[in-house]
This record gives sequence, C-alpha cells and structure tokens, in this order.
Amino acid sequence: MGQRDELLKPIWHAFTALDVDRSGKVSKSQLKVLSHNLCTVMKIPPDPVALEEHFKDDDEGPVSNQGYMPYLNRFILDKVQDNFDRVDFNKMCWTLCARKNISRTHLLISEEDAFKVWCIFNFLSEDKYPLVIVAEEIEYFLRKLTEAMGGNWIQEKFNAYKAQLARKQNCLSAWELIELVGMGHFSKGMDRQTLSMGINEVFQELILDVFKQGYMMKKGHKRKNWTERWFVLRPSSISYYVSEDLKEKKGDIVLDRNCCVESLPDKEGKKCLFIVKCADKSFEISASDKKKKHEWIQAIQTCLNLLRLGLPSPHREARQKRRELRRKQQAEQEELEDQMKRLQATNENRQHELETLRKKLEEAAAKAAREERMRLQTQVELQDRYRMDLEREKMVRQEMEQQVAQKSSELEQYLQRVHELEDMYRLLEEALEDERQARQDAEAVRKLQARLLEEEASKRAELEHMHLQQQRAIFRTEAEKQELRNERLAKETALQGAMEQLALLESERQGALEQYQEVMKKLEDATNKTQSWKNKVAHQEGLIRLIQPGTKGPQKITNWGPSAFTEAELNVREKNWQEKKNRPAQTQ
Repeated sequence: MGQRDELLKPIWHAFTALDVDRSGKVSKSQLKVLSHNLCTVMKIPPDPVALEEHFKDDDEGPVSNQGYMPYLNRFILDKVQDNFDRVDFNKMCWTLCARKNISRTHLLISEEDAFKVWCIFNFLSEDKYPLVIVAEEIEYFLRKLTEAMGGNWIQEKFNAYKAQLARKQNCLSAWELIELVGMGHFSKGMDRQTLSMGINEVFQELILDVFKQGYMMKKGHKRKNWTERWFVLRPSSISYYVSEDLKEKKGDIVLDRNCCVESLPDKEGKKCLFIVKCADKSFEISASDKKKKHEWIQAIQTCLNLLRLGLPSPHREARQKRRELRRKQQAEQEELEDQMKRLQATNENRQHELETLRKKLEEAAAKAAREERMRLQTQVELQDRYRMDLEREKMVRQEMEQQVAQKSSELEQYLQRVHELEDMYRLLEEALEDERQARQDAEAVRKLQARLLEEEASKRAELEHMHLQQQRAIFRTEAEKQELRNERLAKETALQGAMEQLALLESERQGALEQYQEVMKKLEDATNKTQSWKNKVAHQEGLIRLIQPGTKGPQKITNWGPSAFTEAELNVREKNWQEKKNRPAQTQ
C-alpha cells in the first residue's frame, strides 16, 4: 500500500464525518476548512483560490466525494512530501470524526488509546471503501494485543466470536473495532493500564515502525562519559532519549546501507559492548546483558539488511502477504465456482440432448409401422449415437472426478500449510514468553539502577551542602570587598572635594592678584599726581631741592614718596600674605 492510500483512509473518515445527513456530499465551506487543515498539517503551501476555481461551475450546491477527489489528488496529495508528522495528520482527521462516532460512557479505554486503535484499523483495513477490517486481520490485531498485555490467546473464544461476526459479513468498521477493544471482550482480567500499555506497544510496532526499544548505556563523543539512555530502533534510525516518556530527545543515529553493527570486547569496566558505525561517526553502546546485546545487534542488522534490499518493515510485508494470500484464495474460489457453473451448464446441455434423443426415438418408433426396415436401421443408428454420447458423458464425468480429486489434494496441501502456520504461531508464543521473562529481568535491573540513583542523590546533597558553605565564605569575602570599595569611594569623594577647594583657592588667588595689580596701578597714578603737585609747589615757591645721591636699586613709589622696602621685601610680604590666606582654607 502506497503513501497515497495510507493518507486517503484518514481523509475518508474526516470527509464522512462532515457528511452529516449521509448523502455523500459536503458543503464547500466545510471542504475549504478541511483542505486548509490538511495543507497546514502536511506542510503544503495553501492555494485559497484553487477550490473555487475547481468548483466554479457548482457554486451553490454541495460537493460529493467523487467531485472532491480530483481536487484532493491534484492540489494536495500530488504535492505531499515526507516532511510532516504522520501522527499530527492522523490526530487532525481523528478530531473531525471521533466525536461524532464514539460514545465514551461505556468504554474502558481513553480517547488516546481509541485514537491508536483507529490508526491500527486504518493500517490493517482493506483498500476498499467504505473501510472495513476482515476477520483475519481482526484476529491478527487481537492476538498481538493479547501477547503485548502478557496474556494467553484463546483461539476457541475468537472462533465463537467469529461465528457471530459472520452475521456482519466477517468484517467490522473502525468504530465497531474500537468498541470491541474498549468493551474489554478479549482483555478480561486485565486492568486499564495493562490494556493501554498493550495498545501502545502494538501502535508503536505497526504505526511508528518501532522494531525494539529499551534502556542502554551510551558513550559520549566529547567528554567520553557513559550515560543511560532510552533507545528506540526504527527502520532507518536509532533515536535515544533521556527517559522512556520520550519527552526529551538527545539525538539520532541515522542508518543507511553503508552502516554496520559490530560486537566489541569488554573495556573501561563496561560489558556487553557493541558499536554502530556510520559514515561520519561511530556510537559505542553497552547493553544490560549478553541476551539484550545479541537481540539489539540482530535487530539493527535486520534494519540494515532491509535498507540494503529496499524492503519494507516485516509487519508491512506480512500484511501484504496476507492480502495477497486472501486475493489468491478468493480468485481460486471464484475460479472453482466458475468451473462448477460451466460443468453444470454442460450437464444441462447433455440432459437436453438426451431429451431430444428420446423425442427422436419416439418419432422413429411412430414411423416404424410404415417401414420396418427403415425403423430398425434408424433404431440401430440412434442406439449407436446414444452409446457414443454415453461414452462421451462418461469421459466428461471422469474428467470432472479427476479435477475434484486434484482440488482435494490442493485442499489437503492448504490444510498442511495451515498446520505449519499454527506451529509457527506456537513457536512465536514461546519466543514471546522468553521475551516477557527478559523484561522481568530488565525490571529487576532497573530497580537496582533506581537504588544506585538514590545513593547518588544523597551524595549529590552532601556536595550541595559543601557548595553552600563555599558560597557563604565567598559572600563574606564579597562583603569585605564591598567595605574596601566604599572606603575607596569615600576617599575619592574627599579628594574630589579637596580638588574643588584647591580650584576655588586658585580662583581666589587669581582675584587677589588682579586686585593687587589694580592697587599698584592706583599707587602709580597717585605717585605721578603727587610728583606733579610737588613740582608745581616747588616752582611756585621757588624752592630749589638739592640733588642728593640715592640707592642704585629700584625703588617703589608710594603716596609718601619713595617706598621704605625693596622689590624683594615686597615679594616676601606677598608670599606671607598668601600663606595666611591659604591656612584657613586647609584647616576647613
């Protein structure tokens, strides 16, 4: 079954759910919503005008399933690529059809489990519409579900149910299958959690193509440490997660035909080692025991062989073989019925010929009175012809008996093949019992690992306590640093104030110098005026002042004549005056 057929089944459920009055037609507005949701979940660029253009001649009425299929094929399915999440696609179609067809009041399973059963139905159903699942596929699903729950398959119980199923043409719809599982007819004695786990295991195997999953140790590529991971093996990849809830994915190992898996000897204290070699990287993995190691290597090798041969998953191949066998048996049955019909028609023709011969014999007997010789001769001829016909009929009957014997031998061979299949199923049950025992052993190992994790948690608490003490010591050091920082800021503030005071004193000194220069200028002006006045007085009085020798050094002139101190003394006085002026400022 190709990708298109797998996608059409959920879409058919969604279309049927939109058909409220079961007329086979849905309004264009609902189809627009359905098409938009399909494009969104399948990551296809939507074309809003395509639906209008496709149905522009039928704008008023609803659109049938046959009318919607060309649009669906051309604008959606032809553009589909394998880059979308199949589970999200199925959930979108499930949301449209589940509420209309399922009553949750009497079911023992959750809506999520019902969704998984619905997906399994789509996988196992026939490629004919309306979709149904035949009795053989129902038995296959219920058998796998029972084995997944750890129960024993009771063939007599299913045979009794199969007899009841014959009233429904030996098939069920999706909703009848969900009701069959949800009512617990074949899971009596199992709790809801066990039933849910069984459905999930069958869903992962058939729908998600999960070959094997479980906890193992993986060696890191950077720090070279060993970490426990939950591994999930699929046909083309090995994904590993933090735990089995699959919430935190840590990476993928992409498988191709160039990859290989090899066993490794024990090293670094690790046992049951094997390595998966890819083109760009290799992964070293440690299993819990030798049996698990062998199972994982065999499962990975199976995936690699399927990739090299280009074959599908084993359960998909088995489904295809079952369908081909059903088609072959149906064709043989139809051919046998046709042969029986032809033989019956031939026998009827022979009977009709015999009846005709009897009539001719009667006519010949009537004519025997007129001509005895002619009658006897005609009677002999008729007897000869009748004898030949009987011999021919006998030969035909022998051929029919030979064909019946041949069909009987073919039937015996078919029954022998059925017995061989039953033996294979018995061996498969024994293998599953061994697997269940291995799972119990794995559970014991997991409990031991849980105890080790608890001890590790206690040690981690001690380390955290030591870390808290270190943090407190660091906090005290930080407090001392903060005090030194505050003292440095205070000193910087005091230095800044002193610099401002120094600048203020410098400006005051500059003002004092300017005042001093102004006073000196006034003194010079006053000296000049006094000299002028003295000259005028001397001239008027006619006094003659004798010229006397004086000092050769420069002299300062005051209002009273030559100054009594020299330039050096004036500088000393100015310096003393500046020191007295700066002393009060420093004191502040």
